[in-house]
Amino acid sequence: MSNYIIKRVAQLVIVLFIVTVLVFGMMRILPGDPIRMLLSSETQSGYTEAQVQALRHANGLDRNYVVQYVSWMGGVFKGDLGKSISYGTPVRDAILSALPITLEIGLLGWIIGTLLGVSAGVLCAMKRGTSVDTVITALANAGTMVPIFWLALVLMYIFGVKLHWLPVGGWVSPFVDFGGNLRDIVMPVMCLALFPMASIARQTRSAMLGVLHQDYIRTAWSKGLQQRVVVVKHALRNSLIPIVTMSGMVLGGVVGGAVFEETIFGIPGMGQLTVTSVNSQDYPYIQGITLLVAFVVLVVNLLVDISYGWLDPRIRYS
Repeated sequence: MSNYIIKRVAQLVIVLFIVTVLVFGMMRILPGDPIRMLLSSETQSGYTEAQVQALRHANGLDRNYVVQYVSWMGGVFKGDLGKSISYGTPVRDAILSALPITLEIGLLGWIIGTLLGVSAGVLCAMKRGTSVDTVITALANAGTMVPIFWLALVLMYIFGVKLHWLPVGGWVSPFVDFGGNLRDIVMPVMCLALFPMASIARQTRSAMLGVLHQDYIRTAWSKGLQQRVVVVKHALRNSLIPIVTMSGMVLGGVVGGAVFEETIFGIPGMGQLTVTSVNSQDYPYIQGITLLVAFVVLVVNLLVDISYGWLDPRIRYS
């Protein structure tokens, strides 16, 4: 087990290194100049070419690409992700400020979507062929195809514009106004929970149907065990590996969905920070955010792989 974890961690480090090279190289290949974008057309008229080059030098953009990359990676190993070209502030501080907001909304959406998806999938499997199964399956299929930005606009129109139940945008810290925070995150959480709920419901139904007709399930029924014990302890537990795999995969979708819903709802999280950074071609921001997202996705995949041995003792790592 320990050898497997060491091997996977080594692979994680290699993949992260490849990600850093790709994102660094792609940002330099793309057309555009962050210094020129920093200066508006009116401002540029007051700057000489020498002053523009001085700004480029101050941000280290006039150095060789290899030197720039080595300098950036040296800072990463020290916990320094560089300074924003647009604002001159440390990238790490901006990420640490935006990350808790995205984690609050994203993790709530993922947890709620997972719990509801598993419950709906189990119900469908137990009620296979009935109207309940048909309705939930149809809704789950539709849920996987609904765009987050479209759902966000619909929810804003219904609950914000027409019913005036919820604010159409903004975010307040739960430590400042807990009730206001709950009202602010209801619609974003609903948007982010939809895809995990639909995907996991389909996967749970499929996995449960493959287990319910096994001999050990028939034996459990014949022993007179309660339905809850048979379903949860025997059937669901032996169906968890594909469910956990799907749950880990949709977590990456939740991270991607944050870009859309935070932009639409005006939430100052990682998604909005990403959009702002891309629009201004702020290299340090984009590099830092991409590195963080890649690290989170890789760690989640590692935890999912390790969990297989706990879920099924028959699995051996080599």
